[in-house]
Amino acid sequence: MFKNRVFPIIIVLVLVLISCGSKSKEDSARNTEIEKQVEEDDSTKSDSKIIVGANRTYLYLPLLSGKRIGIVANQTSVIFTDNTENGMTNYTHLVDSLVSLNININKVFAPEHGFRGKADAGELVKDGTDTKTGLPIVSLYGKNKKPSSEQLADLDMVIFDIQDVGARFYTYISSLHYVMEACAEAKIPVLILDRPNPNGRYIDGPILEPEYKSFVGMHPIPVVHGMTIGEYAKMINGENWLANQIKCDLTVIEMQNYSHNNFYSLPIKPSPNLPNDQAINLYPSLCFFEGTNVNAGRGTSKQFQIYGSPYLDKTVYTFKYIPSPNEGSKYPKHDGTLCYGEDLSEHATMTTLDLSYVIRAYENSIDKKVFFTDFFTTLAGTKTLQKQIESGVSESDIRQSWAEGLETFQKTRKAYLIYN
Repeated sequence: MFKNRVFPIIIVLVLVLISCGSKSKEDSARNTEIEKQVEEDDSTKSDSKIIVGANRTYLYLPLLSGKRIGIVANQTSVIFTDNTENGMTNYTHLVDSLVSLNININKVFAPEHGFRGKADAGELVKDGTDTKTGLPIVSLYGKNKKPSSEQLADLDMVIFDIQDVGARFYTYISSLHYVMEACAEAKIPVLILDRPNPNGRYIDGPILEPEYKSFVGMHPIPVVHGMTIGEYAKMINGENWLANQIKCDLTVIEMQNYSHNNFYSLPIKPSPNLPNDQAINLYPSLCFFEGTNVNAGRGTSKQFQIYGSPYLDKTVYTFKYIPSPNEGSKYPKHDGTLCYGEDLSEHATMTTLDLSYVIRAYENSIDKKVFFTDFFTTLAGTKTLQKQIESGVSESDIRQSWAEGLETFQKTRKAYLIYN
């Protein structure tokens, strides 16, 4: 429906950009990059490069015209450019770009880790003001995780644009749920700018049981769900997961040239403790250590690429390190204490959830009674996994116990897929 409108829209955008260009040299340079991207990002191109939803500006800018906009965003909410410098992809932040185009942005909603992505995992994010744009920032990881009716009262539309990593316990999809629910109740449409799932090539793990619902797991899905944010939003709507089975008025700006089989390297780290592709790939498997007395690399430069604990048998584990406070982990587990464990930073890319690390760590713990914490069940979404590990059930048998649930989920998921 948009194809016949592409060229008129481009002409209008060019005129808008020219008029905005006189503000300052910085604004002019930014607008030139956005203009260039609009001209090059044509749906008729036969380029194989993945084009994220935010870059397909000609599809969504007309939807924003004359509306008061709220944006759920963080440091990953960017419009990429084709130029590279020192091997890094250049980009402009979505909020900065839309403000420079005179789109009426009223406020920014910040998820876990904050708008600029600096807060620790689990650290409360405060309301505030963005120093660059002057926009009010409303926290979705503070006193409320769901936008209030008052916070939405001056908005006509909410944009959701955040890079996810495809794991159930990564809280951005929980924020997505609450944003959709609040907007549905307020009869405000939600526009999702879709992005790749770096762990989108597989589906794995136990299905969450309803009694263990939490902010690190809200829906009956496996640990690794294999869906993009846009696909997941469609599932939230379609499976009636919002309160009172209410439906959100949802529009997804799809990616171009994306497949779930694509390898996608994230140019911006999605949170402080996922610094690179290796950490993102290992995260679904190593995050289980967050519910044990084992440190998963927080307080080091290899977050979610190493693990260790003073409670692991040092005759079995020869790798050792000492966690200390750093960005994203002000109070790391076992701060200042020598930990014995394993370095997986050179491990081959995985396409399954690997339980061998947590099973081996439990078997070689010098005090098994203090190995697990209550948070392990919250992460697993079931009590069964801890019981299986404690009882010595093999990894293959544990995986077999997931088979029926995963098969059912696969069938359900299929109805909401946008990409192959």
